[in-house]
Amino acid sequence: MQTMPAHAAHHNDREIETLEEFDATVSARGSLAGFRIQAVDLTDRTRELLTADTAGAVFLGCPMREEAAAKIRTDGALVFPPVPDLPFDPYRGMVYSPDDLFASLADGYENTPDAHAYAWFQRTKADRDIHASMLRAIHDDSISDALDELLSGARVVGVMGGHAMRRGTQAYEGAARLGRELARAGFTVATGGGPGAMEAANLGAYAAPHDDEMLGDALRLLAKEPQFTPSITEWATAAFEVRSRWPQGGRSVGIPTWFYGHEPPNPFASHIAKYFANATREDGLLARSNAGVVFLPGAAGTVQEIFDNATPNYYESRGEPTPMVLVNKAHWTQKLPTWPLLQALARDRSMESRIALVDRIEQAPQALKRISEQ
Repeated sequence: MQTMPAHAAHHNDREIETLEEFDATVSARGSLAGFRIQAVDLTDRTRELLTADTAGAVFLGCPMREEAAAKIRTDGALVFPPVPDLPFDPYRGMVYSPDDLFASLADGYENTPDAHAYAWFQRTKADRDIHASMLRAIHDDSISDALDELLSGARVVGVMGGHAMRRGTQAYEGAARLGRELARAGFTVATGGGPGAMEAANLGAYAAPHDDEMLGDALRLLAKEPQFTPSITEWATAAFEVRSRWPQGGRSVGIPTWFYGHEPPNPFASHIAKYFANATREDGLLARSNAGVVFLPGAAGTVQEIFDNATPNYYESRGEPTPMVLVNKAHWTQKLPTWPLLQALARDRSMESRIALVDRIEQAPQALKRISEQ
């Protein structure tokens, strides 16, 4: 089964993102010269900062005592201090976990870090404040960096589909079975990180290490709260109940956005790369789906994702075209006739052998395998 590569092994060896890495570096080298130290609390490392060489180092959002900050500035280090009263860390070194974003869920979703970040975004997005827009950009860039480190060496399959798919439906169960089968086949499942089809695919990946019975039980438990309206709190609480009843789930990635802040992230993605800028998020999700994308029935957002994915495949701007599998013939040929246009675009190009349309979700993994080998 696919396990995502360990975080620490793959990031830039000049980056320090945990206190353990900081201590190991100081112990081994006695110097921090030229290092980038990212969102590490150094309040209790004053002695090390006062004695180590920090020339050319960059400290991004690291709390520290004033005497340490003064000394390392004198050394020639750049210090970007933490930003007070901000509901997120713009310099964070790792992507989020469900527990990070849903902390305080017991007090209601509106009290979670996820809801606070969305409220801040709503307050600041229209005021054209350069400081707020810069903080959003730094945060999103930090998340992209962390996501690249996380997925280094992984074979990633994107699963795209609408947020409106309800728990308790056959379609939701099908998307969950798809996520489970992909995870068991050694892929890292990546979704848009929200509710509906996205949640179902992340749930399937979460269920992959468990026995087959677990998924059926989890689906029944979740069906009691079929959608995230009217209560995100109840919807998310049901998901955390599944997680606590069956811990040690499989790993997968969700890549949501606060741009659609009325949509909460789903708690079944073990790693959540949440962005403020939706365009960065959309492009990043598709660009990282290096082993192909499965498109489940959706509306405007999913249609956009199909052609966002088709464009670099058409021009081969990211190298060889990646597989694209569309699920549900009636949906993609009649309701939203995307498939005929995709076929016309692909004709006589190398992407032609990398696209497939299947009728049932159970056929998607086999189609993905078939067109990957061409």
